[in-house]
Amino acid sequence: MAHAVPTRGTSDRAPDTRPTALPDVFGPRTHRVAKWAVPVLAGLVYGYWAAANRRYGGPITGWNLLFGFLTALAFVVLYAAVRAVAARLPREGHAVLWGAFAGSALGFLYAQSGVAMFTCILASLLLAAAVAAALFYRYYTSEDAEGHRIS
Repeated sequence: MAHAVPTRGTSDRAPDTRPTALPDVFGPRTHRVAKWAVPVLAGLVYGYWAAANRRYGGPITGWNLLFGFLTALAFVVLYAAVRAVAARLPREGHAVLWGAFAGSALGFLYAQSGVAMFTCILASLLLAAAVAAALFYRYYTSEDAEGHRIS
């Protein structure tokens, strides 16, 4: 008995019924809240961390609290600005901008602990390069040739 030879792209199996994209388990309201809640919470943690580094284990003072809250405010504002600008950039600029933000954030925290400035700069550049490389790979593998995200 003769059978047809399957060609590329065809098979005898049933078509794959798995969805191609992950389901969105949260509603639009949850996404709107998370769009601002995540940066604010990250900013508060960052501000507390910077204030704790700056006081070197000493007592918490009013100036230390003010420094922490101002650092948190600056972090949230910069995070929002980077998120708004990065979405309009091509994948290379997008990755480099987030890498620069991450490296700068680490450098500021590290500088508050009182170590040598060369060490802060080196750690910041290493983190910035690692984040930029990782994000470039992510964006490069999840976009088509024109830079449109693959859904």
